[in-house]
Amino acid sequence: MSLKSRLAQQSILVAPGVFDAWSALLAERAGFEAVYLSGASIAYTRLGRPDIGLVSVTEVADTLGCIRERVSLPVIVDADTGFGNALNVRRTVTLLERSGGANGAGGGLAIQIEDQTSPKRCGHLDGKTLIPAVEMAGKIRAALDARASSDTLIVARTDAVAVEGLESALERAERYLEAGADVLFIEALRSPEQMSQATAKFAGRAPLLADLLSPSRRRCLGALLACHLRPSEQHQDAIGGGIERSHHLRHESGQRKEQHQQPKPQLRRQSHEEGLHLRR
Repeated sequence: MSLKSRLAQQSILVAPGVFDAWSALLAERAGFEAVYLSGASIAYTRLGRPDIGLVSVTEVADTLGCIRERVSLPVIVDADTGFGNALNVRRTVTLLERSGGANGAGGGLAIQIEDQTSPKRCGHLDGKTLIPAVEMAGKIRAALDARASSDTLIVARTDAVAVEGLESALERAERYLEAGADVLFIEALRSPEQMSQATAKFAGRAPLLADLLSPSRRRCLGALLACHLRPSEQHQDAIGGGIERSHHLRHESGQRKEQHQQPKPQLRRQSHEEGLHLRR
């Protein structure tokens, strides 16, 4: 089933954050239906740096290619700002489609671009600035024009909630939907009430993304929900069911890990001349 067809269903799609082929393979074997390749996770694991716009398009494409060699799941890939203006967005889409298996290869691809200025910052850090909505709409149209397959979805993310407020964020999302975005991502919604406003505005009109956060506002290493919007009660039920399933899978994975753990080696100190020896 293509990612586009899956998002047309009512049930929520839980896509755990991954950062390389190994983490993606673990997610696939745990039973998840898709994965999310976070730009922040690439910055953390490949560069040992915070998510402040240091990751390049080639590093994202290389990581995506390694994931695609090992798993057949759909991949939602974080392409930050598209790595430049509309011309750069075109090249970004081409590179990511090539690495991520466009035209039927692999399990499907969604490319996410955002409306921050460059260099961007993690969506849950302070000090973000935005490009004009009209410029972002142009980037979306460039991405749509550049994609080789209509099964490659373009995700439009707005960071306006923290910068301009919720109403501005919803207005921006509306403009991005008009520009042709396949999926909307209103980043850093701060309460269930704000989530309800977003779902009410776009219910039945577009799929939405929502990332899961810890109480301290830190990102859970890219953990993300991709859900097709329905009326708010059904949407809330879908979120609850999706989170419950993800917790259940993690619990099962932890139990299997405990069953297969081997006793750890112990250190035994003998005389100074003998030094340290390992014994099981």
